[in-house]
Amino acid sequence: MSSMLLEVQDIHTFIGQFNILQGVSLSVPKGAITAILGRNGAGKTTTLKSIIGLTPPRYGRVIFAGEEIQGRPAYQIAARGIGYVPEERAVFTGLTVAENLKIAERKRGDLNRRADFIFSLFPDLKRLYGLPGGHLSGGQQQMLAIARALVPDNQLLLIDEPSKGLAPILIQELMDAIRQLSAEVTVLLVEQNFWMASHLATYYVIIDDGRSIRSGMMAELLNEPETIRRYLGVTV
Repeated sequence: MSSMLLEVQDIHTFIGQFNILQGVSLSVPKGAITAILGRNGAGKTTTLKSIIGLTPPRYGRVIFAGEEIQGRPAYQIAARGIGYVPEERAVFTGLTVAENLKIAERKRGDLNRRADFIFSLFPDLKRLYGLPGGHLSGGQQQMLAIARALVPDNQLLLIDEPSKGLAPILIQELMDAIRQLSAEVTVLLVEQNFWMASHLATYYVIIDDGRSIRSGMMAELLNEPETIRRYLGVTV
């Protein structure tokens, strides 16, 4: 059996008449953190949405745990064990933290089974359990969004821009939590903050103008400052 939990093979995705992805391929090894890197508008978020089925690819293959999933409805893809944390967090502001977590259950009792693990990662959520989601800070909402994806028994988490809008001290807390949860679930991460991505991920793929152009070990990419500057606009 392949050591790759997820394989994306030459997907092409359209949004309306616009061909956003024009050949994206990537592999996600089991038990690791893989980062999707690229400039704004490169197609990173669309890649995650194509995997989960929110913007289904018109061409190409998406293989999860040995099964082709492209073309299936998003709810069926999620039910196979993929959690998605969108960039906008999508916390239900009128529901309490407890209710936000409860509605993420795939099977009755999921939250009870996972509560200790979730609160070990995000102790603030236990303290804020009865508070409406709209009363949480941006960092706390991000933690809640990730925690919701941990309620069901997911094998893979797709996390989009977790550090967006967060203060540096909260970014560090979030990094610690993602590092810890990756011991139990494979992570595919989109992150504009290259410092954060480079400290979290073992593997990377660079997307530029809707195409995947480079992939490999993050440690090797860090030795290629010209590649980082050219495709990410970052100096290291």
